[in-house]
Amino acid sequence: MMNVQELLRQKLGKEIASASNAEVYSALLQMVQELSKGKEASEKKKKIYYISAEFLIGKLLSNNLINLGIYGEVRDILAQNGKQLSEIEELEPEPSLGNGGLGRLAVCFLDSIATLGLNGDGIGLNYHLGLFRQKFEKRLQKEMPNPWIEEQSWLVKTDVTYPVCFRGLTLQSRMYDIEVTGYENQTNKLHLFDVDSVDESIVEEGICFDKEEIEKNLTLFLYPDDSDEKGRLLRIYQQYFMVSNGAQLILDECVARGSNLYDLPDYAVIQINDTHPTMVIPELIRLLIDRGMEMDEAIDVVSRTCAYTNHTILAEALEKWPMDYLKKVVPQLIPIIEILDDKVRRKYEESVAIIDRQDVVHMAHIDIHYGFSVNGVAALHTEILKKNELNNFYKIYPEKFNNKTNGITFRRWLLYCNPQLADFLDGQIGTAYKKDAGELEKLMQYQDDPVVLAKLLEIKEENKKQLCAYLKHTQGISLDPESVFDIQIKRLHEYKRQQMNALYVIHKYLEIKKGKKPSTPTTVIFGAKAAPAYVIAKDIIHLILCLQEIVNQDPEVSPYLRVVMIENYNVTNAEKLIPACDISEQISLASKEASGTGNMKFMLNGAVTLGTDDGANVEIHDLVGDENIFIFGAKSDEVIAHYEKEDYVSREYYKSDPDIRAAVDFITCEEMLKIGQKENLVRLQKELLNKDWFMTLLDFKEYAQRKEEALKAYEDRMGWAKKMLVNIAKAGFFSSDRTIEEYNKDIWKL
Repeated sequence: MMNVQELLRQKLGKEIASASNAEVYSALLQMVQELSKGKEASEKKKKIYYISAEFLIGKLLSNNLINLGIYGEVRDILAQNGKQLSEIEELEPEPSLGNGGLGRLAVCFLDSIATLGLNGDGIGLNYHLGLFRQKFEKRLQKEMPNPWIEEQSWLVKTDVTYPVCFRGLTLQSRMYDIEVTGYENQTNKLHLFDVDSVDESIVEEGICFDKEEIEKNLTLFLYPDDSDEKGRLLRIYQQYFMVSNGAQLILDECVARGSNLYDLPDYAVIQINDTHPTMVIPELIRLLIDRGMEMDEAIDVVSRTCAYTNHTILAEALEKWPMDYLKKVVPQLIPIIEILDDKVRRKYEESVAIIDRQDVVHMAHIDIHYGFSVNGVAALHTEILKKNELNNFYKIYPEKFNNKTNGITFRRWLLYCNPQLADFLDGQIGTAYKKDAGELEKLMQYQDDPVVLAKLLEIKEENKKQLCAYLKHTQGISLDPESVFDIQIKRLHEYKRQQMNALYVIHKYLEIKKGKKPSTPTTVIFGAKAAPAYVIAKDIIHLILCLQEIVNQDPEVSPYLRVVMIENYNVTNAEKLIPACDISEQISLASKEASGTGNMKFMLNGAVTLGTDDGANVEIHDLVGDENIFIFGAKSDEVIAHYEKEDYVSREYYKSDPDIRAAVDFITCEEMLKIGQKENLVRLQKELLNKDWFMTLLDFKEYAQRKEEALKAYEDRMGWAKKMLVNIAKAGFFSSDRTIEEYNKDIWKL
């Protein structure tokens, strides 16, 4: 049996008690890497390669300690020597390799692939400065670089390098690995490609840099600003760099395992996570032809190797690249893309062509025609793909379409971030739920047990106090743990409708000013980054930050209502916010959120959902029943019909409803303009009145009404605790282990 204390002492070269926190962190990191390496499984014949532009991995120390089964032991050894594991964790920088749900999901999937003992690795890019670090200045979002790579980190430099050729430029890549530990199982890898010539010093004010110096900027930032042509070209450089490296690695590994390349589908399956890695299809075809294969054979082999996950119906996220751009960056792919398009055109109608009449390449069309599987990520989303968004493809390839409802890893989103709840569950239902999440259902036997219900309330109260202490320490924000914590944390996008929540805050503020004082105070918490070029999203952040100041500084209102926008929302913040949440805001316009995974994390930690029947909310609703969720708003078919008929006019709602009018007018009232930027506030107000593409005003009244009902229900503490219990008990379906088992059974067949 391994002696963890002895191992740690060896790494330190001194007694634990006399070492600094930084020395202990360094020793733990080395120890975990060695233990992880010792669990690398021998390669089996077939392997899944999960290729994604994002992997939002979060801090890894405690997650790895849990998966290696030594978290409690390490925590206790450190405590005996006067050290706090939580303090040591604070020294770890959070890797900045993702943006939101897409990247976090990819990491949950890697965790589950390793936990289930499947042969599979991730492939992505090693962004030095990440998405960006968010700062608030003058109540506006400011983007700053977010460096995270240190002298000693989870990144292991390998000797694997590949040449990647662009037009007039060849770069030599370098592969870095991060160990992916499975829970009490094997270790897999996340392969991140980089280029040694990247130069962080070219970054000027904020996150500005010369977008044309490809050798120096290629892996600097995730999603560089694409509001100009140079930025869009840089994205193509990044995507091709990722897939060319990935394709070369996959072919080399498969040959090493015995493939003759004609049998590639027996050795590899490539899961394309959204459209960013689509160029892996023409690139693999090109490489196979270079190795002597005929064009038609190469196309056939690749079409049986690649599978595509669609994460959105939003047009801007289904990438389309003008042929001119591709010619400027990757001219070697043009003849292949043209042949792929020609083959489609010979058989099918114009609407499913790869290259449209404007000479624009539709990346999702390549994935659907030349992959063997197309999956959505929640039951509703997949139905919308089949019936509406991708209906013309579904008619051609009904056998390719399937649903894989997303999931989350319970190791991070329960065992690690809510240890008190995990310990309590261990005592009530045993520990089997950690590997078989369906075991959580056993909690249902306690739904009328006052002792268990009281304990759930006590744990929630403790988590709220811990969040208050954390926010006071890290952001200087004071909150009232006795208030209802109503939380909306996710990427800032109009379809997610943070603006509707902000209008509710205004509505509530005005009600309190009129003397309607609520019996339970509410704290509305937001956390979100807006893409640097997404103007309206940044205006919504400005609105929230202005409201935060006005509401919290009003002595008449602040005892009953507070507003908080967390700065630089990331995985670390999420781990503190989610266990402390009472009401989980999942208010996207029905049909627009493919799935959501925050909704699952909140549910697992005993929050009650206030949401539309959208994405995985539909499945949560089915599981917990009407009485344990607060659903409102137009249904997806109504919304789709509004778009088709073009009959939604936001101004009519504004004219006909005094509450809506008062809330929208407040955005540019004297009080707001005194502290806010007129340009931003006026632009946002005009957007709501003249466009409101995601129908905020359509659902606003019912949203406000259901929120009031939820706040009223919260006052019946035992009734609320029962809702919490049912949500936790029914969360087992949303384990990423279940999702990955389904991917493997239906798609990968490892």
